[in-house]
Order: sequence, then structure tokens, then C-alpha cells
Amino acid sequence: MGKFVMRKTNTGVKFDLKATNGQVIATSEVYTTDAACKNGIASVQKNAPVANVENQTVEGYATEKNPKFEIYKDKAEEFRFRLKATNGQVIAVSEGYTTLANCENGVESVKKNAVDAEIVVEE
Repeated sequence: MGKFVMRKTNTGVKFDLKATNGQVIATSEVYTTDAACKNGIASVQKNAPVANVENQTVEGYATEKNPKFEIYKDKAEEFRFRLKATNGQVIAVSEGYTTLANCENGVESVKKNAVDAEIVVEE
């Protein structure tokens, strides 16, 4: 079972979604309050399982409706995904992956792990 780990930063609070093996599979923006961060976690739990996947690395890709995972290539030519909520706001992003298959596995891992993940607050 995955877990959301909330932790303080210099400018606020953010979360990492970790897979069962402890690897970070998605990260949030920095929120100003714990409550806002928990709302972000709730949004990931609600949207991830039902989100479609929009692979923007394929020419002529089909545009999906929100909520969705957008797979894209960054400046370093690595594959990344971002999860957008129903309102189009980005609620979680991934690390860079060297292959599309690994990135797609990351998306599936978020879909699977987010639903019943416990929330842990690091001090």
C-alpha cells in the first residue's frame, strides 16, 4: 500500500506519494497550509483512479477531458507525467523517466496507490 508523506518546506508544505517500495511516484506543488495540502491529497485520491491518459509524445495525440494524466517530454528528453484535476489544475507531477514504458508504469502506480494510501506527516 502506498502512502502520502506530507512535509514542511521553506515556503510551505507539500506531499510525496510513495509506492509500497518507498519510491516517490508523484509530488505536489508547495501549499501554504496543511489543510490545503490535505485537499490536494484528497483531489489526487479522487481523480487519479478515473483519469484518462493523454500521451503528448505521440504525434496527433487525442486530447482527453480532465481529470487526466498528461505524459510529455521535458527539456532533457525524459518522459514525465502531470495529473490534472477536473478543473484543469495540476495536482501532482512525476520525476523524469528514461522510457515511455516506465513513465506509463508510474501513472499506473499512482492510480493504484493513491486510492487508499495513508497520510503520514513528517516533522
